[in-house]
Amino acid sequence: MKIYPIETGNLKLDGGAMFGVVPKNLWQRTNPADTNNMIDLAMRCMLIEDGNRLILIDTGLGNKQSDKFFGYYYLFGDATLDISLAKLGFHRDDITDVFLTHLHFDHCGGSIQWNNSKTFYEPAFKNAKFWSNQDHWNWATNPNDREKASFLKENINPMQDSGQLNFINLSENKIQKNSELGFDIFLADGHTDKQMIPMIKYQEKTLVFMADLLPTTGHIPLPFVMGYDTRPMLTLKEKKQFLNTAADEEFILFLEHDTQSELCTVQHTEKGVRLKNTFKFTDIFN
Repeated sequence: MKIYPIETGNLKLDGGAMFGVVPKNLWQRTNPADTNNMIDLAMRCMLIEDGNRLILIDTGLGNKQSDKFFGYYYLFGDATLDISLAKLGFHRDDITDVFLTHLHFDHCGGSIQWNNSKTFYEPAFKNAKFWSNQDHWNWATNPNDREKASFLKENINPMQDSGQLNFINLSENKIQKNSELGFDIFLADGHTDKQMIPMIKYQEKTLVFMADLLPTTGHIPLPFVMGYDTRPMLTLKEKKQFLNTAADEEFILFLEHDTQSELCTVQHTEKGVRLKNTFKFTDIFN
């Protein structure tokens, strides 16, 4: 097995929304805001090469939305999913599986694209299975008013229409033992219903793709919960459970939205679990 970080570009979001009730003078120490109160965020995906399978975890924002839509998110940087794949010698047609932690547009938008004539939407990975779960799919396709703007029909419905959509079978356990894709899944319901956090055994370590359970290192303190989360008190509980285990078992945390740090570790302190170290992917893994 080989694992690679895949940069798909960066965006800016409101710092207050990203940190909820936490005062700006606290969160801006780790995530400085510009004059419009916007902070820099990555959309870093993960590629797993395992035998004859090439598994992509999340797909970034994509490029099919209108200029008006993109104008809200201040995209910056030269990285794209295709450029990142090409640097590794891969093409999107090589992808066999696309695992989606959840269906918010910045995590799944790159899954669907316009056809050449821009007359209909089609899967951006024509040879891949798309993986979600039935509970989250139902949540996303019948969205509540608070999340409706994050679940875009053009990102979601074409997956099912294509016949490429598959569902992970979930049990009642918080950690799902999944043999289909070769990694376990931590279920987190605070941000959105049945967000799936991959936990991958790699080079004798546990590498965890944090998605929106921990967007950046600045979100490690327990009260630092996004305003976007639908159940913030549940996020608080889930973070506490997960971060205590991550500190105990020395997990390596893969950060999807942190522009400065690809990976981090955490440790127990008198103030609770806090950041231990940050790393580039190549600092730890060959």
